Amino acid sequence: MKTIRKLLILLLTGALATGSLLTLAADDPDPVAILMNKSPDFAQGKQAANAKDWNAAIKWFTAADQRIQNNADILNALGFSYRNAGQLEPAFKHYQRALQLNPRHLGVHEYIGEAYLLANNLAKAEEHLAALKRYCLNVCEERDDLTKKIAEYKQRGGK
Repeated sequence: MKTIRKLLILLLTGALATGSLLTLAADDPDPVAILMNKSPDFAQGKQAANAKDWNAAIKWFTAADQRIQNNADILNALGFSYRNAGQLEPAFKHYQRALQLNPRHLGVHEYIGEAYLLANNLAKAEEHLAALKRYCLNVCEERDDLTKKIAEYKQRGGK
C-alpha cells in the first residue's frame, strides 16, 4: 500500500509539474512494476536490494541503467544501493542525475537528504526537505520520513 500511494503521488506531482491533466484510476498500472517487466535487470536489482545485497543490487541496477537510460527510478535505485553500501560519492552522482531528469522526484529528494545526513551535511538535507514540502500533497511519506530522520540526526547532536 505504501508503494502504491508513493507512486500515485509521484504520478500526480509529475502531472501537475507538466500542466497536464491526468486521471488516475485505482487500477492504473504501477510504473515500477512496468519497469520490472521491461527490465529483468531491474527486477533482479530489486530482489538483491530487498535482500540487502548491495553489491549485487548495484550490479543489476547498473545493467538496467545501461538497458533503459535516463530513468530517474533506476538512478534512484542505484543511489539507494550505493548509499547503503557505504559509497556516498557514487550515490550522490546517481541521485543528482535522477534529479536532473525529474526535479520533483519525491523518492530521490528523500534518499539524497538521508545521504546528506550520513555525510554530516544537515543544511543540504534540509534543502531537500524544503523541496519535499513544496512538492508533496497532503499525505507524503517521503517528507514525513526525511523529517523524522533529520529530527533523529539533530537529537544525536548533528548540526
